[in-house]
Amino acid sequence: MNPVRIVILAVAAVAAIGVALLLRNVMTKPKAAPVAVAAEVPKPTTRVLVASHDLAVGAKLTVQDLTWQPWPADAVNPSFITDGVTAAPKPAGPAGAAKDAETAAKDIVNGGGAPMQAVTGSTVRADIAKGEPIVAGKLVRAADGGYMSVVLKPGMRAMALPINADTGVGGFVQPGDRVDLMQSYQDNTRRAGAVFVNQAVVSNIRVLAVDQSTDPAKNGKSTVAATVTLEIPAEAATIVAEAKIRGGFMLALRSYADMGGGAGHGPAPGAGGNVRIFKGGAISQVTVSR
Repeated sequence: MNPVRIVILAVAAVAAIGVALLLRNVMTKPKAAPVAVAAEVPKPTTRVLVASHDLAVGAKLTVQDLTWQPWPADAVNPSFITDGVTAAPKPAGPAGAAKDAETAAKDIVNGGGAPMQAVTGSTVRADIAKGEPIVAGKLVRAADGGYMSVVLKPGMRAMALPINADTGVGGFVQPGDRVDLMQSYQDNTRRAGAVFVNQAVVSNIRVLAVDQSTDPAKNGKSTVAATVTLEIPAEAATIVAEAKIRGGFMLALRSYADMGGGAGHGPAPGAGGNVRIFKGGAISQVTVSR
């Protein structure tokens, strides 16, 4: 046999033996021992007072508005209202269900407990979503003020004015609407004689209540009321008071799309302003001062 062929066959045999040994080592490699996974240990919980449904500004809290919700004890914010008890993890199965039933029965008997009773009757000053923890910063205690003082924005005043179907836009002005307070009156103090003055007293102001109702009428029905309560900027309160004495005012309902921006007001008492004068069948607009 050719010596070269003998060398090639020898090399091939050695390579085959090496491959066989490698495959045997791979196939017989011992499997890694399974890693033990530690079971998660349930954490202690405490009950946090939360809203049982969405709560709007001005709502008076009752027991039905509140509920207790389990909360990890180490995640309770200091501002949350709790029942003061840190409980061990609830047992699984029927034992856990029995414990829940026992707790619910106690809540019914004692009205939810002292912490829940302490906040009932309070007024909501900022919207609270369902399941959101109840915090003191979003409530006004029953002894601290009523609905109107809660819904009033800072720097605003609530003022009531008499209206009727004619001056109140036919009864279609509802709480939450935005209106302009207009006035038309006869001014007998002008040197040129009596003139009729038309002016905007305040504009883009919020309607807080119609009569004693703070909620809009259902189904869009009109409400012919005797009184409307308006949210007036503090600096315009005296202007509105003077307009009330003069009389001759009416409301102008603003479009929903035209409610942006803050409230404005006309000239201060004695400061004059733009007026329209009706005399001899002619109409003119002039700027006057007093």
